[in-house]
Amino acid sequence: MSELRKGSETELFVEKVVFGGKALAHVDGFVVFMEHAVPGQKVRARILRKKRQYAEAQVLEVLAQSSEYAEPFCPHFGTCGGCQWQDIPYEAQLRWKREHVLDALVHLAGIEETAVNAVIPSPEVLYYRNKMEFTFSNRRWLLPEEIASRETQYDKTCALGLHVRGYFDKIFNMEACFLESPQSVDILREVRDWCRKSAFSPYSIKEQDGFWRFLVIREGKRTNQTLLHLLTTDRPAGREEVDALSAYLLERFPRITTIVHSVTDKKAQVAMGESSRVVSGPGYIEERLGKALFRISAHSFFQTNPSAVEGLYEKVRQMGGFTGSEIVWDLYCGTGSIAISIASDVRRVTGIEVVEEAVRDAVENCRLNGIDNCRFLAGDLKDVIRKIAGDGNAGETPDVVVTDPPRAGMHPDVVKTLLETAPKRILYVSCNPATLARDLGLLSERYRVCEVQPFDLFPHTSHIETVARLDRRQ
Repeated sequence: MSELRKGSETELFVEKVVFGGKALAHVDGFVVFMEHAVPGQKVRARILRKKRQYAEAQVLEVLAQSSEYAEPFCPHFGTCGGCQWQDIPYEAQLRWKREHVLDALVHLAGIEETAVNAVIPSPEVLYYRNKMEFTFSNRRWLLPEEIASRETQYDKTCALGLHVRGYFDKIFNMEACFLESPQSVDILREVRDWCRKSAFSPYSIKEQDGFWRFLVIREGKRTNQTLLHLLTTDRPAGREEVDALSAYLLERFPRITTIVHSVTDKKAQVAMGESSRVVSGPGYIEERLGKALFRISAHSFFQTNPSAVEGLYEKVRQMGGFTGSEIVWDLYCGTGSIAISIASDVRRVTGIEVVEEAVRDAVENCRLNGIDNCRFLAGDLKDVIRKIAGDGNAGETPDVVVTDPPRAGMHPDVVKTLLETAPKRILYVSCNPATLARDLGLLSERYRVCEVQPFDLFPHTSHIETVARLDRRQ
């Protein structure tokens, strides 16, 4: 492979897109990965780096177009880390996502191919998200068209937008987005203009200094309520600056129903505050899923695509096969949305969640919906479930466990406790096929996978949500 070296150019035929969203080609059997290439294209590409088992390349030119190509609809496509697959038709996106789930489960967990159903599409493919996180930076990444413009002088000291794909520390000024709502972009622009004129500077990741850190916009798609969450560092007079910005935004955007200000001085670039206060409104928004009403606070987890998640929750109910007598554990329960959706079909639900604010929301959500057979516990999951399982007859033994962990999957101690507790059925909701496959492999000694149903909650990205039903082996 001496001809395939860093800096060299080569012609490639794009074979497929793989888990994570990159495109794949081969050169004499050697794997080459690329960003923003469509299966079926013939491209000219430059090798950026070469490893022992693969190379990474940049597409320079499309020599022959694929029949599976769609014209991107966002001006930021190619720069933004949000959407990866706008150049792939939606029907093809669904097909590739099933392939990714299938590959992970067959190769990593030994699941039979027939167990994986076709992906259920999202009812909405534009403006479907109810939450977006935007990051401040004191070093603005200029877009190619901005660099090419010699007539305009750009302020590089204040950026508010999304990450440039592949960079944790590069932020560009977002001017358009088709994921949340047009109003969210309008709000972002007003916040950015205000902060550009502010006496307080945006946060610098390198110097770990500055005031403005994150803007999070949450929307109730069915209630027309909007929550703004401003995260800053702790500075003298910073509170007054946030109050002034909030008053300005409330006057311009009547749909904003509440504003929360959180302070964090942690180095980690995570939009979580160490302390919070409500600047205006009740401090939460509400959303409807089916007949249920949910309260969502600034730090609470709630599925980002409400129109699609209703179908997912209905599938959980179907897979559960509930008769009304079951004791259910809802692990990583967030604001209690799954627990509430199945409460009328079971005897009792115990939800467990590490974020205390989410647990408070879950308790209040049950009160709002007149549900009295759910309880919610806050704490580290691996410790809480072992405590409630207890020993012998002193503990609670679930008939069914619903688990919806973060992308990292379940902690090994949680898997171990499930194997020891041995509920009749486990319903695993996952946003990561790789960790889903890992955990199903660990559970396979006592459980068999009966059905796997992918749901597309994230159109135009490579992400996929999956529900798997596991029955205990006899």
